[in-house]
Amino acid sequence: MEGSATPGIERVAVIGAGTMGSGIAQTFAVAGLAVTLVDVSDDLVARGIDGIRRGLARMVERGRLDAEARDAALGRIAATTEVGEAARADLVVEAIVERLDAKVDLLAELDRRAPAHTILASNTSSISITRLGAATGRPDRVIGMHFMNPAPVMALVEVIRGLATSDATTDAVVALVERLGKTPVRVDDSAGFALNRLLIPMINEAAFLLMEGVAARDDIDTVMRLGANHPMGPLALADLIGLDTCLAIMEVLHRELGDDKYRPCPLLRRMVAAGHVGRKSGRGFYSYS
Repeated sequence: MEGSATPGIERVAVIGAGTMGSGIAQTFAVAGLAVTLVDVSDDLVARGIDGIRRGLARMVERGRLDAEARDAALGRIAATTEVGEAARADLVVEAIVERLDAKVDLLAELDRRAPAHTILASNTSSISITRLGAATGRPDRVIGMHFMNPAPVMALVEVIRGLATSDATTDAVVALVERLGKTPVRVDDSAGFALNRLLIPMINEAAFLLMEGVAARDDIDTVMRLGANHPMGPLALADLIGLDTCLAIMEVLHRELGDDKYRPCPLLRRMVAAGHVGRKSGRGFYSYS
């Protein structure tokens, strides 16, 4: 069923048309919001729209949408390479590369272009929202919206409040997440937030177990699937997330929290250096050729 837009947030923009960005745009469009999807090239934008079409088709196949709702959702999405178009939205979600300098530059540009009421949100999985907010003149209206992958399917959204994020901004984003039919969890700004501070060290420890020969790859994953009732083992999950992303988050945890228990596994570093970063490269802890 389609939802309605949160009062005050009628138009949204998503910057970054990759897997996460296109999934977030799809989620907004199905919920009844007008969406502008932005990326740096026509080719990347076209790939994002194609991904949304496939995602909506799967929803129809599974009975979650009818054909009319699918077409209506597609009709709500505009695609562009112009960041200025995104700045007209009531809410902008950046879903670009997980790199502080890139996010700071983008948010600073959006701050210059967007009306004063616009909320600037980041889908970062580990970078400080306080630090991102400080790059703008509106830190009270900067917030984290950490969607899970795949965004149209996963029910959780971490809503991360920076040191200067206002109550009004937080409440508006929590209400919007609920309108999307998802479950918001309020989290204060800390390295890795809640999910990745729990999840990524588990993956890192699984890599240590493998590197040290404590158990074989399949057995490590079986232990967590059958022993902890996880739907997927940590090494297979790392491949799904991307080993480069896992390493980047571990580096943030290690640097920001200053505790050696967050030291990235050397095997993880070597695999990323070799380009074996998981499903997206065809090879990680498992082979996907």
